[in-house]
Amino acid sequence: MFVFRNHTVERFFPKGYTFSGYDDISFIPQDAEGYVWFYQVPVKNDRKLLAEEVESYSGKVEYLLGRIDPSKAFVALTLVPVFEPVVSESDFQIAAAIAGFNLALYRLAQEHANLKVIDLRDFTSRYSAAELMDWKFYFISQMGLNPRLSGDFIHWWGKKMDSVALKRKKCIVLDLDNTLWGGVLGEDGLDGIKIGGDYPGKAFAFFQEALLELEKSGVILTVCSKNNEADVLEAWERVPSMILRKEHFAACRINWQDKAANIREMAQELNIGLDSMVFLDDNPSERELVSQFLPEVAVPAFPEHPYELPLFFQSLVDNYFQVYSVTEEDRKKTTQYQANAARAEAQKQFTDYASFLRSLQIHVTVSEADEVTIPRIAQMTQKTNQFNLTTRRYQDSDIRQFLQDGWRIWSVSVSDRFGDSGITGCALVHGTDIDSFLLSCRVLGKGIESLFLKTVLSVLKKDGCQTVTAHYVPTQKNAQVAEFYEKCGFSCVGESASGKDYVLQLAMADLAVEDFYQITIK
Repeated sequence: MFVFRNHTVERFFPKGYTFSGYDDISFIPQDAEGYVWFYQVPVKNDRKLLAEEVESYSGKVEYLLGRIDPSKAFVALTLVPVFEPVVSESDFQIAAAIAGFNLALYRLAQEHANLKVIDLRDFTSRYSAAELMDWKFYFISQMGLNPRLSGDFIHWWGKKMDSVALKRKKCIVLDLDNTLWGGVLGEDGLDGIKIGGDYPGKAFAFFQEALLELEKSGVILTVCSKNNEADVLEAWERVPSMILRKEHFAACRINWQDKAANIREMAQELNIGLDSMVFLDDNPSERELVSQFLPEVAVPAFPEHPYELPLFFQSLVDNYFQVYSVTEEDRKKTTQYQANAARAEAQKQFTDYASFLRSLQIHVTVSEADEVTIPRIAQMTQKTNQFNLTTRRYQDSDIRQFLQDGWRIWSVSVSDRFGDSGITGCALVHGTDIDSFLLSCRVLGKGIESLFLKTVLSVLKKDGCQTVTAHYVPTQKNAQVAEFYEKCGFSCVGESASGKDYVLQLAMADLAVEDFYQITIK
């Protein structure tokens, strides 16, 4: 990525970044994968000149946006005053100029889909003014930030770029006693546990409210507690100050088995990887058990005192769950997993699988990518591991560039009588080559994978394609799709340790689908 800057910032970015001259926007390298705006408030004693300079920055950003390929990411950091001696406390011109620039960034982000705004205060607020700036390095090499903070900044920046790429953990596994409420339900009873009201119940209520907001953003909440299930169900039903209730959890294990085994079962039930889960428990021995037996699961230390829960929650967001934007599918996540559980229960009534599929009344919609679905398509390439033939990771700016270059890109959404699973798969085709083909684990096992591929191939055939090529690139997690293309009629024409190459003659392909699927192509 190419960084537009007005100070020396090379030490604050990892390898692979290149940099403009100081306050120079005349050169825009067209071969850059993306761009970063990192201007800092200059050091000037003349406040009028300083305000005018800051006010000019929004015009420069707008100028760059007009000349940068709109399919490429442009990440802009807000302005934060690091050094600002104020003689007159009624002189707000610098603060107004900085606020005006930041507001302009937010406005431009609404107008330009490729502009992502990162609030620099999230980093600078962690340090005192004396820590933020080292005047020796400023006068020697024009560094607007203390170079001793460069390691911290690079770590912070990496997390922000993961957020822009929509990478985060998927699931929180929650203990109950002294984790979601104060006290032990089995000993203290419904009236004895602390939730709401005075401290410490007020702190636990805050924590539950915060977790509910995470659930609304698409993070899956689950429960793993050593308790009598009937007692917990009664608490969820009858305690009036309870915020998180049974309907907020996608899966529960409330029993007396060891928690590592329970978590493994829930990962299989939800069909997600253990490395996408975060386990919260006030009991150090339970945390140690899970850490030892399930090292893939993140196990942060739980605070000793309830009043520490707000800061603990902030650390959870920073370390595991921060994301730049939330898709509509994210907001429906818990409902979708609960619907999957209902489907699994309904399947038990059938001995013939085809009859079960027919009973689901499956409706599949295959749509060409547009501005609405691009963020979700990019998110799936970042997060989908198991049913992903090549596991190539793309951002929304990449998807826009592909479309601009003439790629055909489709998403697939699935619904049935139990509910709407939303957009759960995508196919990226470059010419006649299938670059990426993937589906969410939530819809696997109902023939959607082959149906989606056949639909894409039928569209390509209708548009005049005769031969299609495809690839399988093995990873630690996608072994289940190693034979997928063979099962769909493709011929393997090359195989090595790095994967397989396939070809399919569309004139010879069997593209028929079962009649119990309702298919819409947009």
